[in-house]
Amino acid sequence: MGKQVVVVIGDRLGKGQKVAKGVEASGGKAICIPGMGADMKVGDVMKENNADFGISFCGSGGAGALMASNKYGFKAIHHLRSIEAGVTAIKEGYEVLGFGFMDREELGQKLAEEYIKIHNKKE
Repeated sequence: MGKQVVVVIGDRLGKGQKVAKGVEASGGKAICIPGMGADMKVGDVMKENNADFGISFCGSGGAGALMASNKYGFKAIHHLRSIEAGVTAIKEGYEVLGFGFMDREELGQKLAEEYIKIHNKKE
């Protein structure tokens, strides 16, 4: 059994709690960055917590993911608009996923479950 999947969530408007609930429902650990502009801190918090992947939310879905990629070299994808696109990104090995605003429990759960399935991580 591997270690628990750790997911960092940063939302431009300080949200992300529903996605965090979904990650936790899959057996993962969610770190939801508090406050406005949290999307810009995703890379920093991922690095500090040795996270498996990060989710960034803002209007376009690009800023936080690009910042994490530029600052730390995380493999990032942005402008995602659906759960299916996020699952595909996990399958393709992306470490930071940039979405438009989509604070939905199902999103967190599906992404964490896919990561666990691929990387054989458990609770």
